[in-house]
Amino acid sequence: MTALLIFAILAILLVTGMPVSIALGLTVFAFLFGFTNIPMDSIALKLFTGIEKFEIMAIPFFILAGNFLTHGGVAKRMIRFATSMVGHWYGGMGLASVLACALFAAISGSSPATVMAVGSILIPAMVRQGYPPQFGVGAVATAGGLGILIPPSIVMVMYAVATSGMVVTGPNGEQVMSASIGTLFMAGVIPGLMLATMLGATTTYRAWKNDYPRMPRAPWSERVKAFRESVWGLMLIVIIMGGIYGGIFTPTEAAAVSAVYAFIIAVWVYKDISLREVPKVLLASAAMSAMLLYIITNAVMFAFILTSEQIPQMLSSWIVDFGFGKIGFLLMVNVILLMIGMVMEPSAIVLIMAPILYPVAVKLGVDPVHFGIMLVVNMEIGLCTPPVGLNLYVASALSKLGLTEVTRASWPWLLTALCFLVALTYIPAISLSLPQFLGMN
Repeated sequence: MTALLIFAILAILLVTGMPVSIALGLTVFAFLFGFTNIPMDSIALKLFTGIEKFEIMAIPFFILAGNFLTHGGVAKRMIRFATSMVGHWYGGMGLASVLACALFAAISGSSPATVMAVGSILIPAMVRQGYPPQFGVGAVATAGGLGILIPPSIVMVMYAVATSGMVVTGPNGEQVMSASIGTLFMAGVIPGLMLATMLGATTTYRAWKNDYPRMPRAPWSERVKAFRESVWGLMLIVIIMGGIYGGIFTPTEAAAVSAVYAFIIAVWVYKDISLREVPKVLLASAAMSAMLLYIITNAVMFAFILTSEQIPQMLSSWIVDFGFGKIGFLLMVNVILLMIGMVMEPSAIVLIMAPILYPVAVKLGVDPVHFGIMLVVNMEIGLCTPPVGLNLYVASALSKLGLTEVTRASWPWLLTALCFLVALTYIPAISLSLPQFLGMN
C-alpha cells in the first residue's frame, strides 16, 4: 500500500508536466509530511551524505570534455576519417555515420550530443550524395544512442551512484557489492562494438537492397591524412580506458584528465575554440551539470524513502514468492524500462528504478555489472522511441522532417537494437567477458 501511494503521488506530479527532478522532491516531502514519522533531520543528513560521493565528480568533468570536443572540430575530423575508411561500401556515408557515432560516443558520453555533432554534418551530406533523407536520419538517430553505451558513459556513472554502497544478499546467501564505474566502463566496450556492428550491417543491407549510391574508394594517402588529423581526438579514448585499466587513475580522475586534455586539443592543438569562447563552453557545461546534479539530489532522497519503507525488499519477496525466475524477471524489467523510456529521460529513469530493481536482480542471481549494462541499452533504445526520445527530436531538427517521419525512418535500426537487447539480456558473457578477462569482476 505504501509503495502504491508513493508512486501514485509521483505519477500525478509527472502527468501535470512537472520536471522529473521537482516531482521527485515534492513526492518525498508530501510523503514525509503526510504519511510517515521519519524525522526531517535524517532526510537532511541523507541529502548531504548521498551526494557526497567522489564518483559524482566524474559527471561535470565528462560533460565539460564532451562540450569542448563538440564545440571544436573534433567531430568533423572523425567523420572525415570514418568516411575515408568505409565510404566506398554500400551505404558508405550511412555506414560512416555509424562509425563516426561510435568514435564520437567514446569521447562525448552523451547520445544527443553525438547525434548533433555527427548528424549536422553527415545528414545534409548524404542528401547531397543522393540518399533519401530518411535513410540518413534513421542511421544517425539510432547510432547516436551509442553515446551512452560506449564508455565513458554518464548513464553508467548514474547507475554506479544510484547503487553505490548497496550490499545485497545473493541467491546463495552471499553478500554482493555494487558495480564500480571502471568495471561498468569495461563491460560496455564489447556490447558497444557489437551493437555498432549490427547497426552498420543494417545500414549496408538497406543500402544494397535499395541500390543507394556509393562513393569512390579513398586513396591510402587520404586515409592516412584523415587518421593523422583525427588522432588527437582518438587518443582521448586510449587515455581514458588505458588509464583506468592500467591503474594510473580512477574513473573520476580520468574524467578530470579528459576535460583538461579536451581543452588543450580544442584551444591549442586544433585551435577550433579561442580563449574568448572558453567561458561560454564552461557556462553551458555548468548548466547541464547543475541540472543532472539536481536530479541526483532529489533521486537520493527518493531512494532513501523507498529503502526506509522496505519497498525494494517487499518487491523482491513478492517476485520470488510469485514464482518469477531470472528469465521472467529480466523480461519484465525490459518491458517496464522500454515503456518508461518512451516518456522519461535516461538519467532520471536509472536514478529512480535502479535502487528498486537492483536488489531484486541480485537476489535472483543477476550480476550487478550485467544488469547495469542491460539498463543502459534499454535507456539507449528509449532515446530513439517517441514521444520523448531526445535523439528523434535532434534528428528531426537537423533534417527538417516531422517527428512521425523520423520515427518511421528509424524503425529498421531500432528493431536491430531490440534484437541486440534480447541477446544481451540472456547472454551475460557479452557484457561480462571483458571485465572477467581483465580481472575486474
